[in-house]
Amino acid sequence: MSKVLLITGASRGIGAETARLAAARGYSLCLNYQHSEAAANELLESLTDGGHRAILFQANVAEESEVAAMYRAIDSEFGRLDGLVNNAGILEQQSDLVEMTPDRWRRVLDINVVGSFLCAREAVRRMSTRSGGDGGAIVNLSSRAADIGGAHEYVDYAASKGAIDAMTIGLAKEVGDQGIRVNAVKPGLIYTDIHAAAGEAGRVDRLKSAVPMQRGGYPAEVAEAILWLLSEASAYTTGSFIDVSGGR
Repeated sequence: MSKVLLITGASRGIGAETARLAAARGYSLCLNYQHSEAAANELLESLTDGGHRAILFQANVAEESEVAAMYRAIDSEFGRLDGLVNNAGILEQQSDLVEMTPDRWRRVLDINVVGSFLCAREAVRRMSTRSGGDGGAIVNLSSRAADIGGAHEYVDYAASKGAIDAMTIGLAKEVGDQGIRVNAVKPGLIYTDIHAAAGEAGRVDRLKSAVPMQRGGYPAEVAEAILWLLSEASAYTTGSFIDVSGGR
């Protein structure tokens, strides 16, 4: 029986590359998206045409009722869950902190932090050996921004990823004896369209000279780290972080 993996924010970028790699390695997938319906359907079609088992579910991960409905769909379709990739996240327009509004902070924290919490909570309820599950793995998407701080651009985003770091460590300690490992990947400058959505499509190229490897990264490189943390190859790894940042 193939393992079942939920990937949030799966329609594009790192989420989509993770879905392709996971499918190639034998996972059955629930692909979550919120807005990018056309991209999500295109990804689903490419996976199912390749003989892979996958379903789509549209949900705002910050809404508890929508997350609950998504997990009920997983229960109904697959009857099990083995892994979660908490990838859904948003980035607002570049700004100094003094120009930011409380509403902006709430939007970012709702999706990036509350959404990750809700999805992790439901995953633990299903995977925990204390609840009759078989164990599993959670991989949270953090960011090097949590360490760098996002000054003059995204202090709110950096703060949200700092919260993800703390949740990763705390949850790993809580569920380590329940068969669940919790880790995080911290991408650096990666070529995805999140930069265009935040107002600077060429941001990676502008900043890549500050990267020791002198280049931006690619979603597939992040996906490889995620799949390693999901796999049995990392069976003794929990509460840990992998920087995928070219040394930045």
